[in-house]
Amino acid sequence: MINRRGKAWWRLLSGLLLLISLSSLTLWLLNEQKIITALKSNYGVRAADRGIAWFDILDSAQQLSDIEKLTKVNSFFNMLYFIDDKQLWGEDNYWATPLEFIGVKGGDCEEFAIAKYFTLLALGIDDQKMRITMVKALTLNQYHMVLSYYETPGSVPLVLDNLDMQIKPANQRQDLDPIYSFNGSQLWLNKEKGQGVLVGKSDRLDRWTNLIQRMEFSRMKQPKLRME
Repeated sequence: MINRRGKAWWRLLSGLLLLISLSSLTLWLLNEQKIITALKSNYGVRAADRGIAWFDILDSAQQLSDIEKLTKVNSFFNMLYFIDDKQLWGEDNYWATPLEFIGVKGGDCEEFAIAKYFTLLALGIDDQKMRITMVKALTLNQYHMVLSYYETPGSVPLVLDNLDMQIKPANQRQDLDPIYSFNGSQLWLNKEKGQGVLVGKSDRLDRWTNLIQRMEFSRMKQPKLRME
């Protein structure tokens, strides 16, 4: 019998199958103890503790409403540190996997959005309700990434962000100007704070495809800078 955590991981694997085929990638069989051990060996005891806390969320949040799941996951990842990719990884615009993000205890804006997306996918949130969204952060005058959640296809999305800790509707985030968004299967150009225009599949994004190919927990990258 598959327990609740097992079901969560199989949902995540099903989400990954939206992106890639078994012939192009041997999917890692997500196993809690192996992942905790890998986090400890790659990043240390505290990283393993964060991994345990992450698994606890995947277990305890299964029966919550979508909004409660969003709040719990947003709060968990927003406790990690924001740090520039060049400083942390030694390269510009590196998209770390959720396990790498948890392991090193920090990342750039894309790590926050990506980790929230995959965790919520594992908690049973429909992929079609979520989009990783590239925006222009107007007050900072720089590009930024957030996670958007659409309760219904036509609704104004809720924004999960590491700059503003409170989840808010996109029409209350006048500081963000959406540019494009994507999920496990599709890519949109966003000209307003709504659905946007479908322009193709998300595998057109090279960094996204590269991220999926690095999802195996045996392939964790070592940072240039140790956060702890």
